Amino acid sequence: MGGFPDRPPSSWHGTFQERVMQHESDPHDDAAWGGELITSPPPARSRPMSEVWTVDRPREEEGIRLKRLLWVFTVLTIVLVAPSMVYRIEYSLTSARERARLDVARANLKDFKLDQISAGYRALAQSVGPSVVNISTRRGRAEGQGSGVIVDAKEGYIVTNNHVVEGVSTVEIQLSDGRRSTATVIGVDSLTDLAVLKTTMGDLVAAEWGDSDELQVGDIVWALGSPFGLQKSITFGILSAKERRGVTGTRVIQEFLQTDAAVNPGNSGGPLVNHEGKVVGINTAIIGPSYQGISFAVPSELARASYEQIRDNGYVLRGFLGVGPDEVPDEVARELDLDRGEGVLITTIAANSPASDAGLKPLDVILSWGGAEFSDPTLLSRAIAATPVGTEVPVKLIRSSARGPKEMEVKVKVSARPPSDL
Repeated sequence: MGGFPDRPPSSWHGTFQERVMQHESDPHDDAAWGGELITSPPPARSRPMSEVWTVDRPREEEGIRLKRLLWVFTVLTIVLVAPSMVYRIEYSLTSARERARLDVARANLKDFKLDQISAGYRALAQSVGPSVVNISTRRGRAEGQGSGVIVDAKEGYIVTNNHVVEGVSTVEIQLSDGRRSTATVIGVDSLTDLAVLKTTMGDLVAAEWGDSDELQVGDIVWALGSPFGLQKSITFGILSAKERRGVTGTRVIQEFLQTDAAVNPGNSGGPLVNHEGKVVGINTAIIGPSYQGISFAVPSELARASYEQIRDNGYVLRGFLGVGPDEVPDEVARELDLDRGEGVLITTIAANSPASDAGLKPLDVILSWGGAEFSDPTLLSRAIAATPVGTEVPVKLIRSSARGPKEMEVKVKVSARPPSDL
């Protein structure tokens, strides 16, 4: 066993110092310590400093180079990988947003019943369709096609365009149920391009008038008629603009509703209806020989007023002044010391007209009519036409003279527009 013995062995003689001295003289004599010897490890051999520097210094430099390489590698990795990582992150975010939009759209589409829109369109077509008629005309060997809308089922009145029935006294009509008959032309109005027909057929379905003044740009509208003779056709679009003027070569008092509903030859005279199926216009014109995304309709407020006068009188009774109105040129405005766009220039005076009787002259500039100022020839013409026949109206005007511009006020008595001018 290791360690010191409990008591000295029998072979152990002498004092402790003697035994130590004996062991020092013979360190391999284990018996001197009872058969066991405790020894210490030999001391480590120290190396000279030159040997230490020759071994450790290259290792230290190698570590520095390794750190530099790692740093360069890290920078290159960031430079090369970062754009790709940024793209991947952006793509992931974009994809997530697109997926979110898609999920929302699908949810909304699920809640929004498109079949309800289709059902609404069908209901509108079914409610207005029976009121639309196909019109066939014959002028010598030439045949024409157009459309019309029944506005009075009891009396058999139909509204269409003047240019559809121009030059004929009777036309052939066909209803949506296939019945055919003739209709008589009651009267026409070239200024609004409207005409009124009358049929003796029974069991008619009349459309209801709507208010074109309530229409707003962007409202959905539907056009019904027989384009190219194709009966029971319906198209839709939006109201693109209001108060379009002079787009068909008609006289200046006319204004139109502009839409992008598909209207083609044969649609003329058919109704333009709103979401309630009410007539808000009478389709009358397109730009070009076929549909190009722009079509025009007579506003229902104007069409209805003209229809009622034609129905009652055979023509539209309008106030008449007897002047040819135009915009004021810049040189005339400078000569008369007028602001740009002020007033309406008189270019012609009709003989034996209210204007000639009141002493108006060509190149006079009308500043106001009945107290209302005007700078637009169309609006002035409409105001004159709407004035009741026999009314005496104050007219303020300015005239060029040798002494300079001269303002004056005259009174004119409005007469009825002559039949040749209707």
